[in-house]
Amino acid sequence: MKSLNISTKIGVYTYKELDQSEKKLIDAAKAAALHAYAPYSRFHVGSAVLLANEAIVSGNNQENAAYPSGLCAERTALFYANARYPEEAVVALAVAAYTDGDFTEEPVPPCGACRQVILEAQNRYKQPVCILLYGKKSVYRIEKISDLLPLSFDAASMGSE
Repeated sequence: MKSLNISTKIGVYTYKELDQSEKKLIDAAKAAALHAYAPYSRFHVGSAVLLANEAIVSGNNQENAAYPSGLCAERTALFYANARYPEEAVVALAVAAYTDGDFTEEPVPPCGACRQVILEAQNRYKQPVCILLYGKKSVYRIEKISDLLPLSFDAASMGSE
């Protein structure tokens, strides 16, 4: 039997250690979280996407009583960015979560479906999408989404590449 070892490098920073562009992106994600529509879970998530043209597009989770008809913040932001700026590559994506009257202490990662959509953006524009996950105690910085989605399903998996 062979084995396959998969490892992921995640930078752990404080908010103060980030550069101004990263802080600006996280601030946009935090602002978006405050406007999420989450009456059922009360777990408000915001996401902000930095595009190659330096535009920042944000989105938040949108819940629905007919579960699972809602949509996560990351996909809301990415789909809007693609609709508004279809030729602009996604450079980075930030995520922040707000619940019980405050932002979460620890970073909250994207769900599997959102990871897949972020991977599609990374593959589409053929450049890494940096992920910033905000928590009050620390911010995780992941260089590319494929680090969070090893053994991913993509066009090559279907023989389409």
